[in-house]
Amino acid sequence: MSSRLRALLAAVLLLPAYLPACLAQDAPPAAPNGPQILEEFGRQQPQRPARATTIAEHERQVIMFTIGSVLLVLLIGTASVGIAVAVFGKPLFLLHMILAGLTVTVAIVHVIVGLVWFFPF
Repeated sequence: MSSRLRALLAAVLLLPAYLPACLAQDAPPAAPNGPQILEEFGRQQPQRPARATTIAEHERQVIMFTIGSVLLVLLIGTASVGIAVAVFGKPLFLLHMILAGLTVTVAIVHVIVGLVWFFPF
């Protein structure tokens, strides 16, 4: 065996014996306390681009307008069918109840989206 090969073999075999001693000599890092951690979070800049996660103001308005338009159509339909049932005696009560349920659901969605996106104004 050549001397280079012996040296390499000795280094490979003895490296695990020296590794714990090397690791034990390193001082453990000082553990930061709570306020230091919070200050560090405050100093960090956002890592993602703003456009990737937020919807533009115009897009929000278009979405709210679309939900409002659907709500208005459902409201007019519910009122029309309700008048047909009450005044003219048409057998459309089940359709009236379905339209009323959809109207209330879309109205709740419209309110929640409006509060989340536009409050405080």
